[in-house]
Amino acid sequence: MTTAASSGAAYGALGLPLAFVALPLYVVLPNHYAAQFGVPLAALGVLLLAVRAFDALVDPWIGRWVDALLGGATGRIWAVLGLAALVLVAGLTGLFFPLASVRGSSSALLGWCGALLVGTYLAYSVASVLHQSWGARLGGGDAAQARWVGWREGAALVGVVLASVLPSVAGLSAMVAVFALALGVALMALTRAPRPVLRSRVAVVPLSMAAPWRVAGFRRLVAVFLLNGIASAVPATLVLFFVRDRLQAPALEGAFLAVYFVAGAVSLPLWVRGVARWGLVRIWAVGMALAVVTFVGALALGAGDTGGFFAVCLASGLALGADLVVPGALLAGVVRRSGQGGAAEGAFFGWWNSATKLNLALAAGLALPVLQWAGYTPGSRDADALWSLSLAYAALPCVLKLLALGALWRLRRVLEGETP
Repeated sequence: MTTAASSGAAYGALGLPLAFVALPLYVVLPNHYAAQFGVPLAALGVLLLAVRAFDALVDPWIGRWVDALLGGATGRIWAVLGLAALVLVAGLTGLFFPLASVRGSSSALLGWCGALLVGTYLAYSVASVLHQSWGARLGGGDAAQARWVGWREGAALVGVVLASVLPSVAGLSAMVAVFALALGVALMALTRAPRPVLRSRVAVVPLSMAAPWRVAGFRRLVAVFLLNGIASAVPATLVLFFVRDRLQAPALEGAFLAVYFVAGAVSLPLWVRGVARWGLVRIWAVGMALAVVTFVGALALGAGDTGGFFAVCLASGLALGADLVVPGALLAGVVRRSGQGGAAEGAFFGWWNSATKLNLALAAGLALPVLQWAGYTPGSRDADALWSLSLAYAALPCVLKLLALGALWRLRRVLEGETP
């Protein structure tokens, strides 16, 4: 392995356990508490909504704290990462294996779940914002930042695939054990990664919480990111409904998801090379266009069209690679050109993570009520209801992607640091 590759792998490795823990918390946990412990869905839904809203709101404050942390002693950084790792392992273990004393009561289980989720989400957010800010402070131009982001997101995709397979194949105990092992290995690897570039403390001007929003490039990039993110999150929210009811192929759910994520991981080096040749904005535009063409094709699929949907998963997975590589690298460039490089990455990435979580919430809030209004219910075989499902799964993301593509292209000079 070359020096550049070993440095990239050492930095990016932490993306694997962070993505690994995110998937069980968002996907596996609700079903686990409802099916295994009989917790009412309505009460569980309210709890999860409240905790996730809190999680999104605190990210900007975490970002400002991370800036101060990265400007201080190295020992404090490792102490925080070590503490976050302990909380993550303890939180994941406690969430999936609650104490016997709380299992007999739904209210006790909800209290236990809520408390542990708050602590686990906080530890996850601290580690994530710190990891992202670390990468942004490694410096370099757009191509270099694309490489750092590519290593981080490639490891994250591996983590997602592992986390999606392990619970059903090896059980929850194995899932927690693999997560703890992966987290320990990733932190050891990070000790061998390049250190963030720090600015002189004299040059650093403390920012207010709202300061990132005064940067025109950041405001406009977030607008594009939200449009594109919702467009990606809508099919992610609806894919299982589409596979089960439109394609009527529930046995292939795992295979479809595996093709999607593996395609995304394999495509990352290609997108990184494309950035070096054509630039961030053009490569992201190509990825968006590929996604639109792919989902237009998905509109024609019906019961039994599994081969066509494998092609959709492959092509949309390739497009996913651009979504993973480009936005974070563009944000690092915006921070650098704002004059706050090496001082305020945490503030920007804190708001960025809030926007990421907002994407997931808006996707569910937009797609699910529209489907219900259109007459679709899970398990439906009514032709009109299934067509509504296809429109929500494939056509709505195309409209949003095209809006994002238009905004990206109109704002390309601002995002690339040129005069608008």
